[in-house]
Amino acid sequence: MQKRHYLLLGGLAGAFLGARAVVRHKRFYSLAGKNVLVTGGSRGLGLVLARQLVRRGARVAICARNLDDLERARQDLAARGGTVISVQCDLTDQNQVDLMVCSVRKTLGPIDVLINNAGTIVVGPIQTMDAQDFDTAMCTHFYGPMYTTLAVLSDMRETGGGRIVNISSIGGLVSVPHLTPYVASKFALTGFSQGMRTELLRENIFVTTVYPGLMRTGSPRNVTVKGNHKLEYALFKMMDSLPVSAMSAERAARQIINAMMHGQSNVVLSIQAKAAAKINALFPGLTNDAHGFLNMILPKAKDGDRRAMRGHEAESLLSKSPLTMLTDWAAARNNEH
Repeated sequence: MQKRHYLLLGGLAGAFLGARAVVRHKRFYSLAGKNVLVTGGSRGLGLVLARQLVRRGARVAICARNLDDLERARQDLAARGGTVISVQCDLTDQNQVDLMVCSVRKTLGPIDVLINNAGTIVVGPIQTMDAQDFDTAMCTHFYGPMYTTLAVLSDMRETGGGRIVNISSIGGLVSVPHLTPYVASKFALTGFSQGMRTELLRENIFVTTVYPGLMRTGSPRNVTVKGNHKLEYALFKMMDSLPVSAMSAERAARQIINAMMHGQSNVVLSIQAKAAAKINALFPGLTNDAHGFLNMILPKAKDGDRRAMRGHEAESLLSKSPLTMLTDWAAARNNEH
């Protein structure tokens, strides 16, 4: 009797794995010859993603606000043998988004894949934040992806399907102290992305939500810091650099593209982020209290000081120590300077 139960369980497990393999094969999406739009593609993770997309035979369009960054990124990608165009665009302005998508469409053709990657971070205690910090985060992480998604849907419907990738964050699942505007906007993106997944499946449009932890993209020098500027920046940069807390941008990009090509619904990057997500799902109250304790030992701000500084303006001996050299190397590689 017991042997029969084991055989039955084995058969069910085999059937499940077999069905899963069939579904993955059916959903597989080759990137060769596809037109891919990457927002925030001029530096950091966006540029790393664009490099790997070019390597897989995709025709890539990148957009960002800074023309100099865009031109350096375009030259980088073109030197790798890719078909690449760059378009200046402020993603928080819907009119600019619509014009940018039209420009990409006229040059490359219908957009097959959209990767919503553009982001911004303000680091500091809540008493240093104001309404503008929240508004900027929401416009960048929620409205920007919403505008681009709505703009490309007609292309995907016309061609019979497509892929959309939304780069949320572990902060879109678990609230982290000293990142409240960022976290709030990423939670909004998570809800939007998951909702679009369920709505668009029947049209053969697969939406993948990505939840990265810390990645060595080189981006800390371009974050905004508030409060105890030098200490906030040094701690953030160290956490972003150390292998025990952050993964390489190249490995993250490979996992993101693989998840998109197989039509996965969600992917959490890094062991640390997966552990945080699971613990928070099982023990949300405990997680909140633990973060409350963490907040007590994080740097405090001077009363009334709400000045904002860019990360590279808050460098110190601590932020330039050997503990942060991996992030400095990534910044040089990924156009963050």
